[in-house]
Amino acid sequence: MVNFGGTWYAYATTGNGVNAQVATSRDGESWSILRGLETLPHPGPWADQSFPSVWAPDVTRAANGKYVMYYSAKMATLNRHCVGVGIADQPTGPFIPLRDPFACPVSQGGAIDASSFWADGKLYVVYKVDGNNIGRGGNCNNGIAPIVPTPIILQQVDPRDGFTRIGSPVRILDSGAEDGPLVEAPSLARTPDGKFVLFYSSNCYSGSNYDIAFAWADRVTGPYVKVARLAVTGTGGLYAPGGAGISPDGSRMVFHASNEKGGRAMFTARLAYDSKRKLVMTV
Repeated sequence: MVNFGGTWYAYATTGNGVNAQVATSRDGESWSILRGLETLPHPGPWADQSFPSVWAPDVTRAANGKYVMYYSAKMATLNRHCVGVGIADQPTGPFIPLRDPFACPVSQGGAIDASSFWADGKLYVVYKVDGNNIGRGGNCNNGIAPIVPTPIILQQVDPRDGFTRIGSPVRILDSGAEDGPLVEAPSLARTPDGKFVLFYSSNCYSGSNYDIAFAWADRVTGPYVKVARLAVTGTGGLYAPGGAGISPDGSRMVFHASNEKGGRAMFTARLAYDSKRKLVMTV
């Protein structure tokens, strides 16, 4: 969820006949899907061309004025998703993919759920290593011991182009027993007093335990301390909320949850931070 030129944009997984969907809003609450608009016509030469299964696209604007999309797509050669990068002149695309994936730890299960974050003029990309993709079955394919790790990774990039890596990736969060088979869908924000908040989902998206949780840190690289679950089944009458994306100023959140028709739908919420590092969400 990001604002460019007074218009809010939200990007979504493959659906409605396009690889990467986009919706716009003037107020951040009432949204219109730009149906039929293909923001990512081609997923990149490394991706499956017939059905790339693009997941969770995120867009920011680099210092050079170009719009940068981070997305995950299915590889052409393996049943893995990797994170790719596309570049465009407009926030609605078309985004032209780079030749090679941005993050592709094949032996660890691949990578998904990339999102961007700006802090003090520096640009970061945070994503999930998709370990449950190579799990041993059970809950979200990772419910049978030994559980395959699904760490959250932070990578600094050059703010001028949005994709050239600076330094090595940093592991900032791991799943624990309370998280079930995984942690995923990371998104970073900063509080008014300068602290860092890592939003993430845990448990399996298809079950009632899926949630939106958060962790605090004094530095963007961590260590992050898990605090609480912000949204769970029953919050605002929703079922299995997750996949939060946070606006750059940290005041708004977009996420998905099951609706009364049994499908997944997009919802928005307001966020407020108090002096005791508590979060208040208003759906």
